[in-house]
Amino acid sequence: MEIYEIICGAIVLLLALLIIILCLMQDDKAQDSMTSALGGGINESFYGQNEGNTREAALAKLTKILGIISLVVIIAMNIVVPWIIKLTAAN
Repeated sequence: MEIYEIICGAIVLLLALLIIILCLMQDDKAQDSMTSALGGGINESFYGQNEGNTREAALAKLTKILGIISLVVIIAMNIVVPWIIKLTAAN
């Protein structure tokens, strides 16, 4: 294994562990379908109005960002690293 493969593998492993931890830290989603059918679907509570500013929203956003970063690293690991290895082997 080349050093590039080891580095990318370690990054992917670290990102996977961070995503798992972030997913476990998030609260369970409530099933709003039944409550909105009975209550008209209006959530006028303080929590409902400020849902984008909560800890859960920040965790969800960070999880999405880490997922995108891990996808980019995996694609780079499968496309760019073999290309670098071929270049270094040719010299």
